Amino acid sequence: MRLERTSFAKRLSVYRDSISLPGQPVVEGRLLRMVGLTLEAEGLRAALGSRCLVINDDSYHPVQVEAEVMGFSNGKIFLMPVGSLAGIAPGARVVPLPDTGRLPMGRSMLGRVLDGTGRALDGKGGMKAEDWVPMDGPTINPLKRNPISEPLNVGIRSINGLLTVGRGQRLGLFAGTGVGKSVLLGMMTRFTDADIIVVGLIGERGREVKEFIDEILGEEGLTRSVVVASPADDAPLMRLRAAMYCTRIAEYFRDKGLNVLLLMDSLTRFAQAQREIALAIGEPPATKGYPPSVFARLPKLVERAGNAEQGGGSITAFYTVLSEGDDQQDPIADAARGVLDGHIVLSRRLAEEGHYPAIDIEASISRVMPQVVSADHLKHSQRFKQLWSRYQQSRDLISVGAYVPGGDADTDLAIARMPSMVRYLRQGLHESESLEQSSALLAATVTGGAA
Repeated sequence: MRLERTSFAKRLSVYRDSISLPGQPVVEGRLLRMVGLTLEAEGLRAALGSRCLVINDDSYHPVQVEAEVMGFSNGKIFLMPVGSLAGIAPGARVVPLPDTGRLPMGRSMLGRVLDGTGRALDGKGGMKAEDWVPMDGPTINPLKRNPISEPLNVGIRSINGLLTVGRGQRLGLFAGTGVGKSVLLGMMTRFTDADIIVVGLIGERGREVKEFIDEILGEEGLTRSVVVASPADDAPLMRLRAAMYCTRIAEYFRDKGLNVLLLMDSLTRFAQAQREIALAIGEPPATKGYPPSVFARLPKLVERAGNAEQGGGSITAFYTVLSEGDDQQDPIADAARGVLDGHIVLSRRLAEEGHYPAIDIEASISRVMPQVVSADHLKHSQRFKQLWSRYQQSRDLISVGAYVPGGDADTDLAIARMPSMVRYLRQGLHESESLEQSSALLAATVTGGAA
């Protein structure tokens, strides 16, 4: 055991020599205490956002834990750990890490499952890095972004026809628990016309991560995908990093001129991770327990998606947003609607009726649809929604037989068209339909040509 202690001390000495600058020795601190999720250290010289190593070498079983500087006050530094703190004791060394926050990137990532730091979770060994890039991607001047001008086929008939997605658009998928979000994401992964697919599973149950990869994504979807997973039992900083990492991967491939589909499940877990961190370092809560930094983080993450400059690639992004108790006025859902280019709402009522995908057409909208579809397509889409809405308004009267035919022409037409409209909105798990097919069937459904 003595040899092990000597070996660790020697490695630490070599490490400290490697990160020190000529004439500027490393200024390390000491761990004072741990309050909740936060570590407090003193005597440390480190900038906000920099990484440190918390080292407890005062035992026969040395422990090292990476942490990130989240704040400072009155000579104290507040750090948030990335992993477990088991074995860390008061007085542990806190040593700043060199500023080499670069991540490996390359096509060898396709078909792989990674954690928030880029380590492989699938047991397939290491990856060959083609490039090393910083976590923060380049900022694109909004005036130089390529405008959204062409539609994207996602393979889902109701979305293609009524909520057409533009290449480079960012949409939210709003739903409560158990209404088919993950299944819908899996269908998009398999059917969408994209060169690369990046999937971020942020804060999900560990069981669901494996199920999504094995059963919903499948081998076909995984071959052109990169999956970044950070389960619910990960530290909040790891969940935060995982969301940023999968966005950075999408940016990397976009900058190579490729069209990327980014699926993040979920944006709510990202916000909750930031809330845990902010409250732990003493930031006061504001809206329903969410500190202001949460609402500042959301647009910073979402705005990184979208089209590149003229001639570059694109990131079309779908972010799932969990509505607590199906409350669409949840603060995170409300903030997400304000920064996204549209939202698709999944209805629990439709799911309970066996209507899948359970998309609430009345509550959903694609803000770029008028820019990417023909005038006829847009007209048919609006007419479909008008008839669907008219039927829903009279649904109770119709169901009890109180509606008298002939009272309203649009209601009469909605009743006649309802079976074909329902068939249009429903779609099997393994069925895919192109934009052209969706548009043609939409026109036939509205005009009465559908069976």
